Amino acid sequence: MRVREDFRSLTGPEKAAVMVLSMGEENAIKLFALMDDEEIREISQTMANLGTISSNLVERLFVEFAEQLSSTGSLVGSYESTERLLNKVLDPDRVSTIMEEIRGPAGRTMWDKLANVNEVVLANYLKNEYPQTVAVVLSKVKGDHASRVLAALPESFAMEVVMRMLRMEAVQKEVLDDVERTLRNEFMTNLARTARRDSHEMMAEIFNNLDRNTENRFMTLLEERNRDSAERIKALMFTFEDLQKLDPGGVQTLLRAVDKDKLAISLKGASEQIKELFFGNMSERAAKILREDMAAMGPVRLKDVDEAQMEMVNLAKDLAAKGEIVISEGGSEDELVY
Repeated sequence: MRVREDFRSLTGPEKAAVMVLSMGEENAIKLFALMDDEEIREISQTMANLGTISSNLVERLFVEFAEQLSSTGSLVGSYESTERLLNKVLDPDRVSTIMEEIRGPAGRTMWDKLANVNEVVLANYLKNEYPQTVAVVLSKVKGDHASRVLAALPESFAMEVVMRMLRMEAVQKEVLDDVERTLRNEFMTNLARTARRDSHEMMAEIFNNLDRNTENRFMTLLEERNRDSAERIKALMFTFEDLQKLDPGGVQTLLRAVDKDKLAISLKGASEQIKELFFGNMSERAAKILREDMAAMGPVRLKDVDEAQMEMVNLAKDLAAKGEIVISEGGSEDELVY
């Protein structure tokens, strides 16, 4: 278990969470009583994800606050310890709401939280609501997220929503409050109680890591039993061919990071389009050498091609997560996957 020792890495909310945890329940109760809901949520969220903090770090924190206080051991912030402390301060319903919210998507308001919900998950919930309700929800979230949710709705239902959004005037506060309350009580509560990840996202990641033959076999079987699920998984899967969504700068960044032997094996089993994408972003000399290397390899086992392509896909995902490359959806130059 990793114990945090670096004082400089602590954020403001983390410092506050450590202090609250270390000062005992009686003093913490007095502090929470003076805070508003947003402050309690923020500190509770931080406490629940704090992990283990070394006693040395706790001592240094209290020195910073000019307090002569030290801890004799480590502190462990968890959902359970946070919930136990909140139960001594607040009524059970309020504690339940706070804990469900910190377990669910992050965000200060309900609309912020919706922005962090997978569009397919949100669309699956909204498709059972009235079109007018969905129109209100989509008018409150950011346009890029609203567009992805709209695209994930059944087409005829989506058009009903579009027509209502076009005719919609200023939404009365009472209506907005009612929609927000419904989302919190029904959707967010259920979302917080279930697995954080959408099951189709999870299966897409698993399928991504299967070899090609196994993936094709499972996908064929799944299509026979549940075509809708198969299509959703296909849409969520990120494959080697999806590297075509990289812009030229992204291709060049990936080329600098990838092992050249792996690149050669990967391209042996790639489409002409993706081969040209990589060759076109190299110097003539580098492209000529790579083509010669590929020709010299002769036949390559499909298993080796799959493994090399998966390594490149994972590398691209890592670079995208770090913000070093951008992988677009293809429908708009500004829309990002990561």
